[in-house]
Amino acid sequence: MTTSSFAAQPAATPRRVVVVGAGIVGLSCATFLRRDGHDVTVVDRLGPGEGTSFGNAGMVSPDTFTPIAMPGMLRKVPKWLSDPLGPLAVRWSYLPQALPWLIRWIRAGRLDRVEELAKALRALHGPAFANYRALLGPDGFSDLIRLRGQLYLWKTDTPSETDRIADRLRREQGVRCEEIGPDEIRQMEPTLAPGFRRGLYLPDNGSTANPHRLCTMLAHNLRGAGGRVLQGSVTDIEMGADGVRRVMTDVGPIDADIVVVAAGAWSVRLTKRFGVRLPLESERGYHVMLPNPGPVPNRSISHRSGSFSISPMEHGLRLAGTVEIAGLDAPPDERRAQILLRQAREALPTLNTEGAQTWMGHRPSFPDSLPVIDRAPGVPGVFFAFGHGHTGLTGAPTTGRVLADLVAGRTPAIDMRPYRANRF
Repeated sequence: MTTSSFAAQPAATPRRVVVVGAGIVGLSCATFLRRDGHDVTVVDRLGPGEGTSFGNAGMVSPDTFTPIAMPGMLRKVPKWLSDPLGPLAVRWSYLPQALPWLIRWIRAGRLDRVEELAKALRALHGPAFANYRALLGPDGFSDLIRLRGQLYLWKTDTPSETDRIADRLRREQGVRCEEIGPDEIRQMEPTLAPGFRRGLYLPDNGSTANPHRLCTMLAHNLRGAGGRVLQGSVTDIEMGADGVRRVMTDVGPIDADIVVVAAGAWSVRLTKRFGVRLPLESERGYHVMLPNPGPVPNRSISHRSGSFSISPMEHGLRLAGTVEIAGLDAPPDERRAQILLRQAREALPTLNTEGAQTWMGHRPSFPDSLPVIDRAPGVPGVFFAFGHGHTGLTGAPTTGRVLADLVAGRTPAIDMRPYRANRF
């Protein structure tokens, strides 16, 4: 078992805690809660890291903190929505359900609101590597986390309005970054095709070697520390006069004093049980995994002109991106994965695409790009930790730490007001 030198301040009263969700957020919460001395059980209908956390782009990005909705995007939305294979697509049959979320998303792109959201995302993302070290221990961290920086690349010479705002926010937050041109891009990443006109190198960002193995290691370590990880579906949460009594699952009841809802895009199906309705939507994302890609980039690349990422991993090369709004139940649109493959062939001329495997997952997203990390309003013993959207891998370790603080009654190291459940 991988151990860590981190030792949380023990909770005053150890409790029986059930964490619903075995993705990266749920497992991070469970790990910190167990270190506080709580009796912790994680339950999920899938195995550890087999849901959305299985297929993310693998980027850990402390220095990435701009929300998805930004000034200047509104004028692009009609073009995107008219193209079913563009970077943002909404299935027309789902549009009536998605429209309220989309309107909130557009409103979140006001400049004054973006500046507030960026500060909150920076607070959540900034300690990512420090908290991953705490979660994984030194050996696990060096095995799974790659500190190689990230490249943002564009095929245009002139920054957009969105790019200029993001540049200003990075300057204001003191982010280390380096603007580079075509020659420097080719020197850093010789496998790339010509045509990239400008780039931004962020040396303090990184990635994971394998997001699924990251989750399975956390689950393994949790079990080794006395926690439990069960595979089963939650059917109900039984409440008493003073709060939670037990969690009902299809593999049997689990007695509990505390429940942490960290079930990603499926979380709202549980929050409705408590009369709490939140504007959570699935931003469906796709990936293509290439097991034998040939020469690959040295680090993760965000292809900003193509709205997708290129991520070298221990088991191949991952191409990930796009946003599709179609709900939790619609079947995947394989064409969206094929678009990623086509764009990657243009960017990497020697790419071997034999054996390509495609995947679709559900990013749990609020319109303002911030998660909810909070006590459930009016429901004693229930806590929320979900809605991390595109940045769950980055926000997860800090979420786990501050969630454990909330359960223990400690004051978290960051201001929790931006992530409250009643902000909507």
